[in-house]
Amino acid sequence: MPAVDLVAVGALGALLVVAYRHPPRAVEAVVSVLAAAVVVLTGLVDVDRTVEVVRELLPVVAFLVAILVVAQVCARAGLFEAAGGLLRGGGPVRLLTVAFLVAAAVTAVLSLDATVVLLTPVVVAAARAAGVAERPGAYACLRMANSASLLLPVSNLTNLLAVPSLDLTFAGFAAAMAPVLVVVLLVEYAGLRLFFRRDLSGAAASEVAPAPPLPVVPTAVVLVMLVGFAATSPLGVDPCWVAGAAAVVLVAWGRARRLLSVPDAAAAAHPEFALLVLALGVVVAAIGDGFLGEAVAGVVPAGTGFWALLGIAALATALANVLTNLSATLLLVPLVAPLGDVAVLAALVGLNVGSGLTLSGSLANLLWRRTLVAQDGRAPLPEFHRVSLALTPVSLVAAVGVLSLWR
Repeated sequence: MPAVDLVAVGALGALLVVAYRHPPRAVEAVVSVLAAAVVVLTGLVDVDRTVEVVRELLPVVAFLVAILVVAQVCARAGLFEAAGGLLRGGGPVRLLTVAFLVAAAVTAVLSLDATVVLLTPVVVAAARAAGVAERPGAYACLRMANSASLLLPVSNLTNLLAVPSLDLTFAGFAAAMAPVLVVVLLVEYAGLRLFFRRDLSGAAASEVAPAPPLPVVPTAVVLVMLVGFAATSPLGVDPCWVAGAAAVVLVAWGRARRLLSVPDAAAAAHPEFALLVLALGVVVAAIGDGFLGEAVAGVVPAGTGFWALLGIAALATALANVLTNLSATLLLVPLVAPLGDVAVLAALVGLNVGSGLTLSGSLANLLWRRTLVAQDGRAPLPEFHRVSLALTPVSLVAAVGVLSLWR
């Protein structure tokens, strides 16, 4: 490996450490800026290429910022507690089933971060209040945070990063991925039922207080936002504009009801994470134009039959679990895009479902574990990997099998 490439690898390593360790916000921002600056100043990426990468990523980052604000206002308004109210009553099987479905819906509409950070504590609290095991519901949130993010372009940053390489509208993407998601959900649900069968054999939950009502305005804004994504996609309107409008409306509504202030909204946007995503784009561009890009391009399958698509999904899974799925998306999608839409969708199967294989596969995995620990819950790594190794390969093969029928 040329010495200059070691600079890019070191910069990527620094960014991944920041992503894994989640240091103070100022540290995350400084490391992100320095990592990007190093690869530019050393000539690994020229200024024109840097500007190009940043311009390509800005709509994705803007969407991320907006949807995080939307999710935070919804949380403060009680949307997740109201959704958690659906978990009340019945036994542990019902709690798992409802948690599974709610987590899938939250992931699809509000992104996986909302599922792991905002919904998981609600599910854990509901299980404790009902006197049933919390592990099945908690793992349902984890699995859905990755696997249910297949459905919509806005469900995961990986999807948004891949959309420019696809000749699909918002509705077209959803139509292509809906049957894939259905099969994945069936596999994941059956797997959770089997894996946690002992936890699910407990007695029925005790009676609890009635669920709080859904907050009308946040619920309506989220639904209008979702319709807006579909309606404006054929017109070439980027989702960040629709999400941004929803965020503005909800922040104004939240301020009027003293749910949050403008500084609260700014903090909820996590600008330091936006810088991290931009820095990853610049650093991965340096690596992709160098030795790693050449190495990965050399092993990308050439066709779009079942085995070729499975190979693409497996390659995406491997890269996601080594580099995180965001970095892997930036590296792999441009390499498979010439093979057509189905190849890019197969890569997304690996980048989304496959990222659940190990703790390092996606930031959602790390955030989920941190959230459980903060709730005084247990998230032992051996159990995490037993669940992931049991479910992820089966889901991956099933998803690719369905996708291979799509043309």
